[in-house]
Amino acid sequence: MGVERELAELESDVDVEQEDLEISIENVVASASLDQKIDLLAIMKVFRNVEYRPKQFPGLVFRLKRPKTATLIFGSGKMVCTGAKSEKMSRSAVKKVVRELKNNGIIILGKPTIVIQNIVASANLHGKIDLETAADIMDNVMYEPEQFPGLIYRMGVPKVVMLLFASGKLVCTGAKHEDMVREAVEKVHGILKDYDLIYYE
Repeated sequence: MGVERELAELESDVDVEQEDLEISIENVVASASLDQKIDLLAIMKVFRNVEYRPKQFPGLVFRLKRPKTATLIFGSGKMVCTGAKSEKMSRSAVKKVVRELKNNGIIILGKPTIVIQNIVASANLHGKIDLETAADIMDNVMYEPEQFPGLIYRMGVPKVVMLLFASGKLVCTGAKHEDMVREAVEKVHGILKDYDLIYYE
């Protein structure tokens, strides 16, 4: 029992540590392709929740309330969905748009090929970050506080870009999967702790 209890305590410590990172997905951008031409004017005639101004922009904007997203549809059959808060929500939004088009007489021949292009997430490390020292010690960073208050860190693996702020908050962009976000945040948190660049009040 003693070993099991120790393991349980260790696990709970890890959970606390991870919760402290407080990661939230802000936006998932997914692209989809239908491999066919789409009549955007026909969509505009049928649906109210769309915007299409071809003189200003070639894509039609198709908004969903649930999940709350905006999907750009192009005449080529290409689509871009933004605004989802998870990969799953992003995929289901694209499928719902395609289903609504089909149900309203827009001919869709195949199933969309969906690819997650970018996940933007924010996190709070709950400590103050010494950005000036970080800029001196860390590789692949850019810090020009006169122009922008955050330090830009280009991580190699996983391949993401992070904006670190003195408050302990950060933004992670460029991830292709949600687990990449957690891996990147945990990795940068480890680097900051190893170099004594983060301190807790």
